[in-house]
Amino acid sequence: MDPDWLRRHFASVPPPAAAVYGDHGSRPAAATPASVLVPIVPREAGLAVLFTLRTAHLKAHSGQVAFPGGRAEPHDDGPEATALRETREEIGLDPRHVELLGRLPEYHTGTGFRVTPVVGLVAPPFELAPDANEVERVFEVPLAFLMDPANHRRGSREWQGQLRWFYTMDYEGHTIWGATAAMVVNLSRYLAAPPGAAVPADKAG
Repeated sequence: MDPDWLRRHFASVPPPAAAVYGDHGSRPAAATPASVLVPIVPREAGLAVLFTLRTAHLKAHSGQVAFPGGRAEPHDDGPEATALRETREEIGLDPRHVELLGRLPEYHTGTGFRVTPVVGLVAPPFELAPDANEVERVFEVPLAFLMDPANHRRGSREWQGQLRWFYTMDYEGHTIWGATAAMVVNLSRYLAAPPGAAVPADKAG
C-alpha cells in the first residue's frame, strides 16, 4: 500500500454506507457539524497516520488522542475547508502539503457533534507548530498497525448509568479510543474492502 494505491482506492471505491456510525449507535436529529483531518504521511518505512494528544487542562476530551479538527464555522466551504482550517490552527500544518483523497462516513458523538472525517495525504517535508493550549504533542502510528483487526480491541465503560462499548488501540504508550478509534476502524475497513463489498455495521462508539 502506497500513496498511488490510496489515490486509486479513493477514486474507485465509494465509502461504505454501513460503518461504526456513532456513540451508542444513535443519530440525533440535530447535531453540530464538525470535521477532522485523517492525515496519512508517506515515510520511508511505510505509510503512517498522524495524531494529536490533547492537553490535560482542556474542558472537553482532555488528555485524549485525536485527529486534528473541530466544529464548522459559517465561512467554511464544506467539511474539507473545516478540516484544513482546524488542522492549521491546531498543529500549524500548511494546507499546501495536504492532498485530499475523500471522506469517511460521518460519526455522531454523544456530545452532539456530527463529525466528517476527511482523509488526506500529507507530503513531507513539512513543519508543525502545535498550539500549546490545545495540543501536548503530535505523533505518528504506522498505517499497517491500524489496519490490523487484531489491534482493534473492544472495551466498555459505564457513563451516566449506561454501559458504553468502544474500540481501543494501544501503540507505544498511547491509547486511541472512542470516536477517534471508531474512525480508524472505519478507515481500515474501507481500505480493506474490495470494490462492491459490503462493510458490516456495528454500534461501537
